[in-house]
Amino acid sequence: MATRDLLDKGAILQRDKTTFAIAPHIAGGICDPGTLRKLADVAERYHAAALKITGAQRIAIVGLKEEDIDKAWADLGIKPGAAVGMCVRSIKVCPGTTFCKRGVQDSVGLGLALDAAYHGLTTPSKFKIGVSGCPNSCGESWLKDLGFLGTARGFKCIVGGDAGRTPRIGQELAADLDVEHAKALAEKVIQYYRANARERERIGVFIDRIGWEKFRQDVLG
Repeated sequence: MATRDLLDKGAILQRDKTTFAIAPHIAGGICDPGTLRKLADVAERYHAAALKITGAQRIAIVGLKEEDIDKAWADLGIKPGAAVGMCVRSIKVCPGTTFCKRGVQDSVGLGLALDAAYHGLTTPSKFKIGVSGCPNSCGESWLKDLGFLGTARGFKCIVGGDAGRTPRIGQELAADLDVEHAKALAEKVIQYYRANARERERIGVFIDRIGWEKFRQDVLG
């Protein structure tokens, strides 16, 4: 099968150039025991080499044979995570006020809403989002293309971060946002970026090209 077709199936060729990994979508890295059992059962059934917890809060089934990919997905009944391609990748979410004693904002509620709205959405380049419920930034909000960081007064919105080959800390676009205002601002940022950035231009590089003040004024109106 062609490489493009395999990528469309959510299958990523591994280092051995023979086997593949698949990463089912787990919104916010939160799932129930039944999902974990299903992942383990499929991994055993098709003799996977390992289950790998990824940095994007997915659980990848690693070391599948090509002929088993379709069967594994059918058995899982879960859509693939957006692990590759020019799109919004899986959104990293910390436990926030839902689970964590240090949480001051509802990062889970905001993160799951953003995941439902944007996961897999086509963008000029890969686009990563992180949502943190307190200034400890366990969702790596300062290092994402778009980040939200909880404070006692609400969420800060941060844009332009990158933890890759050219690391950079994002810039604060707005502060003291409740969940609804954070969602509305995310929509403005993402759609402005989609409409104006060049192909394969990460949002931080896009902002450098047009200037921070122009970006800020255009997005905030």
